[in-house]
Amino acid sequence: MAVTPTSAELDRLRIEVPSWAYGNSGTRFRVFGTPGTPRDPFEKVADAAQVHAHTGLAPTVALHIPWDLVDDWGALRRHAEDLGVALGTINSNTFQDDDYKLGSLTHVEPRIRRKAIDHHLQCIDVMRQTGSRDLKVWLADGTNYPGQDSIRERQDRLAESLAEIYAALDDDHRMVLEYKFFEPAFYHTDIPDWGTSYVHCAALGEQAKVVLDTGHHAPGTNIEFIVAQLLRLGKLGAFDFNSRFYADDDLMVGAADPFQLFRIVVELIAGGGYGDPDVQLVLDQCHNIEAKVPGQIRSVLNVQEAVAKALSLDTAALDAARRAGDVLLANEVLMDAYATDVRPLLAEHRASKGLPEDPMRAFLASGYLERIAEERQGGVQAGWGA
Repeated sequence: MAVTPTSAELDRLRIEVPSWAYGNSGTRFRVFGTPGTPRDPFEKVADAAQVHAHTGLAPTVALHIPWDLVDDWGALRRHAEDLGVALGTINSNTFQDDDYKLGSLTHVEPRIRRKAIDHHLQCIDVMRQTGSRDLKVWLADGTNYPGQDSIRERQDRLAESLAEIYAALDDDHRMVLEYKFFEPAFYHTDIPDWGTSYVHCAALGEQAKVVLDTGHHAPGTNIEFIVAQLLRLGKLGAFDFNSRFYADDDLMVGAADPFQLFRIVVELIAGGGYGDPDVQLVLDQCHNIEAKVPGQIRSVLNVQEAVAKALSLDTAALDAARRAGDVLLANEVLMDAYATDVRPLLAEHRASKGLPEDPMRAFLASGYLERIAEERQGGVQAGWGA
């Protein structure tokens, strides 16, 4: 039998939303425009604040540099606070400059590595002005063909570059290092897996942690095992939620395999990562055919449902079945939690917090989408690279 999660347990869920989710997105073939798309970081933050206002789950907004550069960081910070949210993780970008065609922190040319390092130092300065804790590093670095470059030497250059960036962090900062097994590099990626990220983080020190992105693995990868291992090692610093059917990761979290999401959250809770401020939960997805703010609302609600189901797990019964070696009973206990309909519980929980029982319907009825489509006329819509 499943157990009922307490309100205090449910209240521990906090999810950071990404500023870039509110800009225009698309595929390799086309970036699509949408009426009401933000034209600057202030409007992105305003959209993100709607997600938190309707769900109570998304109190911080991650920024991307240089996409979200502003002249006055204090003004953006106050703008966010006035809307009930805060500025969060600062994401670097070394994948949209011609100089980085053959790599950034791993590039064979010292001049280009210097440029990439200096960009990260700029991001650290932004962190000081926004009050952000985490610098997230994802690299598109890699090669397309055997013989194109030395795999070993690229790792050495990467370690040297990361060390200089790490040394510039303040005492209350962290570097969180992301991995992706392929794309845009097709022969080898310089940080392709959790082990490579872990090796570099372990060498850097306590302020370096691994970022796990649910969409950045080969098909069939047991992601919950990686969650368990990184928590065991004390090196899971951030968790990017999204979903994909094949090779990319821009679908709403839980869209492709909600059971996988549930299994991941079970391990997150079992390993002590749920509710731990040192394990930052973040959405990392773009919306190209669905409306952006509703897409973010649906995503955070999907995570909340997975968490509620995982908190419904009868851990005492599961432990007893495991100790008795009863394989089928252990699986049944787990599946009972997954099969639990937590929607009435969550609606009641939201109502107790003064939130809409159905956040999606409440947002759509608010008229916000129609209002921004009318107000945001002219200018350049934000999107990839802006």
